[in-house]
Amino acid sequence: MATEFDTGLPSVRQLQGVIREQSTVEVKLLTGDVLNGMIVWQDAHAICLSVDGATMLMMRAAIAYVKISA
Repeated sequence: MATEFDTGLPSVRQLQGVIREQSTVEVKLLTGDVLNGMIVWQDAHAICLSVDGATMLMMRAAIAYVKISA
């Protein structure tokens, strides 16, 4: 069974704005790793982050928080 990507959720809409504005974010994973970069895309299961020219795919379940830079 596929999980539907709910674009009506505030968190999804806010991340779409971050993608549109190409804002820098800080992502902390449950492992304690902290990554800084720009979100390239998101879907129901993952977020793609561009970090220093490298693309990283993070599963949503592995993310502790996303901090949006002002």
